[in-house]
Amino acid sequence: MGRDLAIDLGTANTLVFVTGRGIVLNEPTVIALNRENGQVLAMGQEAYRMIGRTPGYIVAERPLRRGAITDFEVTERYIRLILERVGVRKRVPRPRVLICVPSAITEVERRAVQEATMAAGAREAYLIEEPVAAAIGAGLPISEPIGNLVVDIGGGTSEVAVLSMGGVVVNKGIRIGGFDIDEAVARHIRKEYAIVVGERTAEQIKIAIGSAFPLAEEEKAEIKGRDLAAGLPKIVHITSEEIREAIEDPVRQIVDAVVAALSATPPELAQDILSHGIALTGGGGLLRGLEARLAQECDVPVHVASRPLECVVLGAGKCVASFNEVKDLFVSSSSK
Repeated sequence: MGRDLAIDLGTANTLVFVTGRGIVLNEPTVIALNRENGQVLAMGQEAYRMIGRTPGYIVAERPLRRGAITDFEVTERYIRLILERVGVRKRVPRPRVLICVPSAITEVERRAVQEATMAAGAREAYLIEEPVAAAIGAGLPISEPIGNLVVDIGGGTSEVAVLSMGGVVVNKGIRIGGFDIDEAVARHIRKEYAIVVGERTAEQIKIAIGSAFPLAEEEKAEIKGRDLAAGLPKIVHITSEEIREAIEDPVRQIVDAVVAALSATPPELAQDILSHGIALTGGGGLLRGLEARLAQECDVPVHVASRPLECVVLGAGKCVASFNEVKDLFVSSSSK
């Protein structure tokens, strides 16, 4: 089954794992279209560079928001481009595809992802929930009678799951992620400094000085944006304390979801988690201080996985490699 694929179709980034080859694609989940004729101009990193920089007839958009399809046709075209990019052609046997989806999305949204994948050229499409794949990718022993807690923070959703004996015991999914943190940064700058910054600038500020816990040495950053009153370019300086306060609401919701999952965990499994700690995965897990914040509020050790951005697709890739043995972990399946 060398043609089988695993796709982490994330709100922020798309990663593809091909059996026998490993991760072959890691690009932003963005597609650029010409509105006048519907032509696809770019995808991935090339399209991401166009966000906020295109004329009116060209739109660079994310086909998924909060883990769900916003435009079925655009998503189908995007997935088709992904399959073509990794070497899938109609003239060769079509692959089985395993798609990672957030546990927070609805059954209708899951079916839409599955149908879009089938329409894009997959022979069969299967789904696996992101926290399950993340736990496998992080190397947690989920098949053993041991409590494992994984926190996977993506661009549009955050997933908290307790797994044991190959199944999910507790699952808390919320539609809050890295993009919500970016939006909180942009909102604060607009409110306090009357400056408009774009999605990419807000993300860069978050990465540069954002944190969920006080830093040993607080930092400052220079921000360039458009003044709301004059409409002219303007430069201001902002501190890491300000950004931490600005992003407190989305960070608090993520922390509360972890606390809620721990509260719902059976005592025996909770003891295991106290011993082995919490595994933090996903791009949102790289927010500075989040590890310390969770450890303080949950009173449980927290460690960031060795490859947090790739954990989900690596876990799904392991599932594809041993397809029949782990089929019970899949949410549902569909085939033509």
